[in-house]
Amino acid sequence: MLALVTPALAVEPSEMLKDPALEARAREIGRVLRCVVCQNQDVDDSNAEVAHDMRRAVRERLVAGDTDAQVMDYMVARYGDYVLLKPPFKADTWLLWLGGPLVLLVAGGALLIVARRRRPVEATPAPLTDEERARVDELLQPVAPSEAEGPLFLQQQKRSLGFARDDEML
Repeated sequence: MLALVTPALAVEPSEMLKDPALEARAREIGRVLRCVVCQNQDVDDSNAEVAHDMRRAVRERLVAGDTDAQVMDYMVARYGDYVLLKPPFKADTWLLWLGGPLVLLVAGGALLIVARRRRPVEATPAPLTDEERARVDELLQPVAPSEAEGPLFLQQQKRSLGFARDDEML
């Protein structure tokens, strides 16, 4: 279903050339030129005013008899290599080509350094001190209270567990 959906082009009917061959060339050029104010959108798909101006300039150059290469050279001279959706790899554009991978490598290296500096979590707990072991043994002693010492026994157990008053026990 999604394959049937095509993006609506922003080329207005007033911009279209009467000659279908020139219009086809203009569309082809428009698909490889980036709108300089949009996020990675070609000029044919952009509704921005500057994209409208760029489309008009392409069509004017084609009507004047320029070849596709001359039109592209004109647009690069006017807007720079950034105007090309696939700029050439050269000294001026190395950041466009290598910026993303460089950021990825730096971030990966930083994560690796942080991961190596982290202390490993101890798998075994620290052994109990003698005082703690005595307290555990005391708490685990089997107790069989008689009926006479029931409330008193409960009160002693509350105190041994650290409750100061009887009403603090849940």
